Amino acid sequence: MPKRGKKAEDVDSADELEATEPEAKKSKKGAAKGPKEKVAENPILYHDPPNKLTSPGGQKYTLKVTSWNVDGLRAWVKKKGLEWVREEDPDVLCLQETKCAEKLLPPEMREMPEYPHKYWACAGAKEGYSGVALLCKTEPLSITYGIGEEQHDQEGRVITAEFPSHFLVTAYVPNAGRGLVRLEYRQRWDAAFRAYLRGLDARKPLVLCGDLNVAHAEIDLKNPKGNKKSAGFTPEERQGFGELLAAGFTDTFRHLYPDTPHAYTFWTYMMNARAKNVGWRLDYFLVSTRLLEALCDSKIRSQAMGSDHCPITLYMAL
Repeated sequence: MPKRGKKAEDVDSADELEATEPEAKKSKKGAAKGPKEKVAENPILYHDPPNKLTSPGGQKYTLKVTSWNVDGLRAWVKKKGLEWVREEDPDVLCLQETKCAEKLLPPEMREMPEYPHKYWACAGAKEGYSGVALLCKTEPLSITYGIGEEQHDQEGRVITAEFPSHFLVTAYVPNAGRGLVRLEYRQRWDAAFRAYLRGLDARKPLVLCGDLNVAHAEIDLKNPKGNKKSAGFTPEERQGFGELLAAGFTDTFRHLYPDTPHAYTFWTYMMNARAKNVGWRLDYFLVSTRLLEALCDSKIRSQAMGSDHCPITLYMAL
């Protein structure tokens, strides 16, 4: 739901919109009725299995990438998110919803010697809105901001790093909005972003990570029946994601764990949702399908705190 005082058009993720169970309805006597699907007293939590560190062909991983929607970089630093990152120690760290202009970066972020190559994309006109970051131990061959279309490149949503063997794209996909006021724009974005990724993929294979703001299948959220008209689970958004997969990309988590339930990456701060595991899987690693032979593991680090999202980590043998 939107945070108090925000206009609907300024709210930018399923997190703050309708990524919860439907609002309780009032009975005739005024008493609140809860959702039809009640949360079990003993909720089923997701437990991240041991890391798989080799590819199907037996090659040890050579690339470790972590992606995390931090829901405000400065607050995330105060919540000790960086401490978890240092323990995880990825080769590349991708952050979304940083909500922080580069000039306002916390000193802790500026002073990370383990990531000497840091890149930031911020919303130009809206302070404290959207934003992504990409931090690398190894310098990329090149960095690109946005997707090359002005109408989609004003909100600091995409950074692409080119490496010798692949592209790495981190993205914070726009949400359809409360009342689906941006659904039409979201559909245009999906088409443009898909074309951008296909262009990259024609040059060399890619890894895409970030908050893609869609739960693709019913298994990817706690309450699918009550959210079919909610931002992040509309037929249009789900179809857009399906078309992206059909364009030659694979959802790494579902490739490895096709039937694993209760695996979510976002929980609203309201209603004790995280403790009850009432969540959505909005964060993904997608890879060019021809990279699957290099895929070792795709992890959901659901125990890591610091945001209303948890981090995800990818292991590849490239």
